[in-house]
Amino acid sequence: MELKCKVQNYDWGKLGRESTVAKLVSQAHPEESIDDSKPYAELWMGTHPNGPSLIIERGILLSEYIKANLDAIGPEVRKQFGVAVPFLLKILSVRKALSIQAHPKKEHAEELHKNFPDIYKDPNHKPELAIALTPFEALCGFRPLSEIKTFLSKLPELTSILSKESVDVLQACEGQGDNDKVLRDVFHSLMTSDKTAIANSLQSLLTRLENEDTSTQTSLLLPLLRRLHTDYPGDVGCWAPYFMNYLQLRPGHAVFLKPNLPHAYISGDCVECMACSDNVVRAGLTPKLIDVATLVSMLDYSSYAPDQLLFTPQLEDANSCIWRPPVKDFAVIKIRVESGDSYNTINRPSPSLIIITSGQGEVCDTEPVSARPGVVVFLKASRQLTLTPKDGNHLEAYQAICNV
Repeated sequence: MELKCKVQNYDWGKLGRESTVAKLVSQAHPEESIDDSKPYAELWMGTHPNGPSLIIERGILLSEYIKANLDAIGPEVRKQFGVAVPFLLKILSVRKALSIQAHPKKEHAEELHKNFPDIYKDPNHKPELAIALTPFEALCGFRPLSEIKTFLSKLPELTSILSKESVDVLQACEGQGDNDKVLRDVFHSLMTSDKTAIANSLQSLLTRLENEDTSTQTSLLLPLLRRLHTDYPGDVGCWAPYFMNYLQLRPGHAVFLKPNLPHAYISGDCVECMACSDNVVRAGLTPKLIDVATLVSMLDYSSYAPDQLLFTPQLEDANSCIWRPPVKDFAVIKIRVESGDSYNTINRPSPSLIIITSGQGEVCDTEPVSARPGVVVFLKASRQLTLTPKDGNHLEAYQAICNV
C-alpha cells in the first residue's frame, strides 16, 4: 500500500531542491511544488501522531488501518508492542546543526515522564540509527581523554570558563578508568558557566584563530567552530567539538545512537530510524530548554574512538544488508536490485515501511506500484514485496522493520 508521508519544515533543514527530502517528495509526487526558500528537514514515515502517514488508495491513516487489520502487525509484534508500528522511519536533510542531545533509557524515560510530563511527553526510550545518504557530519560520544587534555592545554579561552579544580583533575588523570568522574565534573562546569563568559570566550578564540596559520586553524577545528558559531552565536554547544568526536561519514556509513550517548547531527542527508518517542535531553546548539541536571546525571561519559562509533551492517543475501541494533523496536535493511534482476524481500514477522531512494521500476505485493525515488509503501507482516527495476535501471530501497 503506497503512503503519503509528512514533511517537517524545521529551520535547520536544507532549503528547497538542495534537500534530499524535497527531491524525494517532488519525484514521488510531481504535483507537489517545492519552495526554494523553505527548509525541508525531515520526511516522516509511520504512525507518529505528529506526522502520521496516509494510505493513498484508501484515504485513511495507516494508524487507523492497522487497528482494523491486526494481521498487518503480526502476532510477534503485537505481543511485544501491542497494535502499533513502534518505529519511525525518516529521511533527514541537515543544513545546520541540530541540538546536542541524548536520549534516556526506557526506565529513566518512564521516570522523567511521570515527574515532568510537560517536558518529557512520553515514557519511551528513543534509540536511533542514522545511515548516511550523502557525506554526513556529526558529533558523537566523548573523545579519548588524551585528545580532550590536548585541546584544553591549547585553549586557554576554554579553560578560563571551567573550574580550575575540574581541569586540574582531568589533566592529572592517567587512564580511561576515571572517565565518569573527571569528564562529568568538567562537563558540568562547562554547562553551568556564565552565559556572558561563554560568549566572550568563544569570540576571543575565534579572533585568535583567525590570525593563526592554516595548520593551527585546522588542528583546533576553526572551520567547524566558525560554522557552529555563525548559526548559534555565543552558544555553549560551540565548545562541544573539543569534548566530542567529530565524525565525517561517507554514504553507507552508519551510527547507532544508544541511550545516554551525546550526539548532534551537523550537516548532510541520512536515513534515520528510531523508536517512537519525543524524549530529548539537550546540551546546546539550541534555543530550547537545556535540562542541565538531568543531562549531567545521565550521560555516557565513556571515551570512544571514531571507528568504535560506526555501526556495521550484516550481509543477508546478494541484494540486502541489515543494520540490527541491540533493541527490539527496529532494524533497517538496505536493498539494491540491478537491471535485469528481480528480488523478493525476505519474509519478516513484522510490518515494514519501505522507501525507494533511487532508480526506477515497480514493486508488487498483490498489486504493482510504480517505483521511483520517494515512493513509500507499507508491507504487512509475513508478506513479501517483489522489486523489479526497469530495463537499464536499478532500484535501491531502505526497509524498516521491528527487530523481533
